[in-house]
Parts: sequence; structure tokens; C-alpha cells
Amino acid sequence: MAAADAADPTRQLVLGVDLDGVCGDHTEAFRRVVATDRGLDPSTLPDQTTWTFAEWGLDDEAFLELHRRGVLEHRMFRSMPAMPDVAETLWRLSDAGVWIRLITHRLYANWGHAVAVGDTVAWLDDVGIPYRDLCFLGDKPEIEADLYIDDAPHNVEALRAAGNEVIVFDQPYNRHLDGLRARSWREVEELVLEHLISAGYSVQQQFTGLDDGAARVRGALRGSK
Repeated sequence: MAAADAADPTRQLVLGVDLDGVCGDHTEAFRRVVATDRGLDPSTLPDQTTWTFAEWGLDDEAFLELHRRGVLEHRMFRSMPAMPDVAETLWRLSDAGVWIRLITHRLYANWGHAVAVGDTVAWLDDVGIPYRDLCFLGDKPEIEADLYIDDAPHNVEALRAAGNEVIVFDQPYNRHLDGLRARSWREVEELVLEHLISAGYSVQQQFTGLDDGAARVRGALRGSK
């Protein structure tokens, strides 16, 4: 993208943001599902170090079945812990002129789409995450964004192969990847703002702590009831 295009006051940087493992702690949510299924204390399951949960003794078939039950019976997309600072950071970026486009591949299991979509939207409202678009799509290179944040190694590699710039959200299973990396949402904010400035966008940055942007969503929702 040319700096001249970014200087256009009508042009906004589109930030493609993954949900699971980036905005929400998918590992912890799924840990609870697996532990309940096996009658275990969740703390006895080892840390996730592979994308496929091989350290928990799951093959592809077992993973898909347990994940399906996690979504439909345990409602893990409704109760998933949020990553620290995610809502507040995304509000500051939104206020700085960033277009937030959420991208998730949560519809890969059949017969549970209504629950997955409904619980995702309800969770986003509860956590207070701002967004302009919410895309349920597996092939992320098809989404037009200027910068992406993802944790899945295959997504990062596919996006980069298509010529996109990607921030890797740090997880144990993606540490073999090089390039831009953020270990927290505060680091995401720094990298995105650096990208905005280097691309020639005008940035109106808000000081941390002056406004709880996430509370705007909760207040608006309370007022609509």
C-alpha cells in the first residue's frame, strides 16, 4: 500500500484479528472440556505445545468430537476467558482510526452453526471487544486486510505466502515462525501503531487508562434493554 493512499482521510487501516488463541484463551476453554470429559482436574493436563493437542492424547477424530461437544454442550465459545488487555487495546486502536475486522474459523463442525455464531457474538459483547466486521471463514487469505494478527502456524504461513503482513500472537506452538511477534496485547498495540505511522496514516492516540472503551459496549447494551 502506498503512503499516498494511506494519507487519504477516508482510508482506514483494516486490521484482521483472529479470535481463538488471540482474543480468547482457547487452550484454557478446551482444557476444561477435556478435563470434564475425562474426570480430571484441569491442572493435570500439560501445557499445550502443539497445534493438534497431541500432548493431551488426542488424534484428529477425538479432537473434533470433543470440540463439537465443547461448543454445543459446554458452550465454550460463550465462556472462554478473554486475553488480558484485549478489549481495551482494540478500543484504543479503533479510536486511533483502525478498522477492526474479526476473522474466525468456528464453523468447521456441522450442525452447530447457530450456537457457534450466537455464542461468539454474545461473548464479544460481554468482553466488550469492538469490531466493524465479523467474518466466519477458514481461508483467511481471501479476507482483504492491511495487517493481520494470528496464532495458527498454517494461517500465518498462508497469509504471508499471499503477500500479507502478519503479526504472530505468541503461543508455544508457533515459536518456530519468524517475523513480527507480539507476546501481549500491549505489544500488539505498539506494532500496529508503528505500522500506521510507517504507512503514512494520521494517528490520534489515546492515553492508556483515560477511557475504558470496553465499558462503552456494556453501557450501550444495558441502555438498549
